[in-house]
Amino acid sequence: MKKADSVPTPAEAALAAQTALAADDSPMGDAARWAMGLLTSSGLPRPEDVAARFIPTFAAAGNFAETVREWRSKGPFTVRAYHPVAHKGWVVLSAPAGVRYILSLTLDSSGLIRILTLKPETVIPDMVTWNDVEETLHTPGVQHSVYAVRLTPDGHEVLHASAPERPMPTGSAYKLYLMRALVAEIEKGTVGWDEILTLTPELRSLPTGDMQDLPDGTRVTVRETAHKMIALSDNTGADLVADRLGREVVERSLAAAGHHDPSLMRPFLTSHEVFELGWGDPERRAEWVRQDEAGRRELLEKMAGVMTVRGSDLGATVHQLGIDWHMDAFDVVRVLEGLLQDSGRDTSGTVEEILTAYPGLLIDEERWRRVYFKAGSSPGVMMFCWLLQDHAGISYVLVLRQSADEQRLIGDGLFLRGIGAKIIEAEAKLLSSGERRGAGTAAAGDDRASAGEAARR
Repeated sequence: MKKADSVPTPAEAALAAQTALAADDSPMGDAARWAMGLLTSSGLPRPEDVAARFIPTFAAAGNFAETVREWRSKGPFTVRAYHPVAHKGWVVLSAPAGVRYILSLTLDSSGLIRILTLKPETVIPDMVTWNDVEETLHTPGVQHSVYAVRLTPDGHEVLHASAPERPMPTGSAYKLYLMRALVAEIEKGTVGWDEILTLTPELRSLPTGDMQDLPDGTRVTVRETAHKMIALSDNTGADLVADRLGREVVERSLAAAGHHDPSLMRPFLTSHEVFELGWGDPERRAEWVRQDEAGRRELLEKMAGVMTVRGSDLGATVHQLGIDWHMDAFDVVRVLEGLLQDSGRDTSGTVEEILTAYPGLLIDEERWRRVYFKAGSSPGVMMFCWLLQDHAGISYVLVLRQSADEQRLIGDGLFLRGIGAKIIEAEAKLLSSGERRGAGTAAAGDDRASAGEAARR
């Protein structure tokens, strides 16, 4: 986490960023310096250098040297900011004529580069009111929802609400429910953190994460698998957890965790099943749409097996067909609040360690003592949520959601993540004692009434 500091001048910020990048001895720092070297060196990367730095599937895909040549044509570059956050990192660069770019890296758990991109910087305007937030988010063809609450002993104090009651697809946010179900079974003694899970071909999914690259028969602990499921949003890890718990246990946990309509999530899909239904056999997809819950369960039994879909097959949006995990914003708040309570009961500290492993953003540790984060995405879907607790023990939850019928309207998530960062940076105005649109307090079960009153004010 980043400590608070005075606002530097652009030159001071650039020098600080360059110094921080040079001094970062973590795997991210090493990878980011190497990536910067790609943009400044005279020679092009050799195949053996690429193979040593990237995961095998990246190193084998396409002509990376040509990509580097194209990137260099945009320079020369000056480092303006460096933001390492666990397994992800962003280097902000300026080029001639003031054009700015983001060099973005994602590492796997061994430190190899899984994703490396250079894209124009997504500029997020400063936002000091909730109306600013709403105006910034407004995009033709995109549904969005913003929900911000303060958690109090008397309930949830609504700071801002726009369409929080709307069920929307949320991508990987479903893993929060898996985490709650897992903690419940561990508390019962039916599952242990040190229990061993075995990766089989049938449980292998697609990224995100890196467990799909492990050999068949790899044995991993429940602890490591859950950590990757949350911190790396590992899809194969999530499917291992779901397989160990069983679909029935997970579905029962939806109601216990406060989902407003568990039927929207039944049958509870694994990531493997979403990929196969969404971008596999079109006849199977049509059958899914026609069937009721019982018929869909039979279909899932028939399609069990090794993954046939590749990442390159993903394209058209399918969340409109019920092929995703649908929640409203109240559901997200309740599951995060439930995880906070789970952590409080866990004397081993494992739950807290997992939930705080990746905060999603650089966080001011002088302001926030605890941050839980989860993102979710699929074609046409983007969501981010944070639970932030200050040093006085006051907790806030921010939920940002977008969905559209076309992926191009959603983008890569940097826009929505950037809005979340701006809201958290402006928390003194937006999340604390400043302007609140229709603020009100309700018991946890009365969120809809409180948010509805907020919308009418």
